[in-house]
Amino acid sequence: MATSVRPFLMFEGQAEEAMRFYTSLFPGAEMTVAARYPETSKVMRGSFRIAGQEVQVTDSPVHHAFTFTPAASLFVECESEAELRRLAEALGAQTLMPVASYGFSQLFAWVADKYGVSWQLNLA
Repeated sequence: MATSVRPFLMFEGQAEEAMRFYTSLFPGAEMTVAARYPETSKVMRGSFRIAGQEVQVTDSPVHHAFTFTPAASLFVECESEAELRRLAEALGAQTLMPVASYGFSQLFAWVADKYGVSWQLNLA
């Protein structure tokens, strides 16, 4: 029987930088680095927690021909319009759907950050 299910993000050398960036944006967020590759000190296994959700990360020691895709994203329920707009600005290296009112949401944005990770931001 499975004991947990959580998102897993694979970087190529930016895992710790990304975790520090993400945890700086969310009050109460925290990060841990459980293990590093001894030869490079990059993150072999780390995680960060935002709003009670743990996300696991790694730095792949192997270069891959793929990166993140918007088909998988982190969905954030924001308590206020100000919070949603702040996160959209901070995370939005690329705008997939601008901050606006859509039929399925009063206020919503879909952005990809500087690492390529997609974030859907929704006003709760």
